Amino acid sequence: MKTVLFPVLGAVAVFAAGVTPSTAGDRYADRPPVMVSPDLSAPWVLQLGHAPGIVRQNRQVVQQQQPRLRQAQPDQVQTAAVQPPAKRMVMRPQINPIYLPQEVAYDGAQKPGTIVIDTTQNFLFLVEKNGKARRYGVGTGKPGFEWSGTHKITNKREWPDWRPPAEMIKREAAKGRYLPTYLAGGMENPLGARALYLGTTEYRIHGTNQPWTIGGAVSSGCIRMRNEDVVDLYERVNVGTTVEVI
Repeated sequence: MKTVLFPVLGAVAVFAAGVTPSTAGDRYADRPPVMVSPDLSAPWVLQLGHAPGIVRQNRQVVQQQQPRLRQAQPDQVQTAAVQPPAKRMVMRPQINPIYLPQEVAYDGAQKPGTIVIDTTQNFLFLVEKNGKARRYGVGTGKPGFEWSGTHKITNKREWPDWRPPAEMIKREAAKGRYLPTYLAGGMENPLGARALYLGTTEYRIHGTNQPWTIGGAVSSGCIRMRNEDVVDLYERVNVGTTVEVI
């Protein structure tokens, strides 16, 4: 009786533990290796934080490495870098369209090819045939520097140098403005892109780096034109052309 009872109790203990006799020894067997999905972008792989080939940084470290963004206004887009302040623009008066080059009727007595400068209306006329003239706006002598007369163009220069007369240097120095004795031709030169020299005088028809002054009495006696206009006139006339200033 005792011999039969012990085997029965052993079988009951095995079944009570939930293990069949055929698999009772499996708990001590080697487990199969864990298989990692080849799809490393699978959500469950990314959540591990240590998936093969993937390095996940601490959120605080990531935030420190990112550039700080400006707080954008509702109608603005955020940018990673602070934009430099816009350069302040200096607004200049616009030239009156009446002083732009144009063909006009002309009934003067001068023959075609003559230059006539009206210092009252601030116009320069290049007389043409058939009662026409090409008219340009000019800047003329300011009060105390007006003059009139007839001269020939004795020289033409592209991007001329500027040597202010001694009287001008002295006069401007008395106002606290000191002029150079010599300034090479270029964009900063007040004679501009071209110069037509009048007789043996110190007066010229020349360009300007201040085109907004065209149409006014602004110079020390020279006839001032926009750079593009003096270039146009320069190409149309020759040395020896008659110039009448009235």
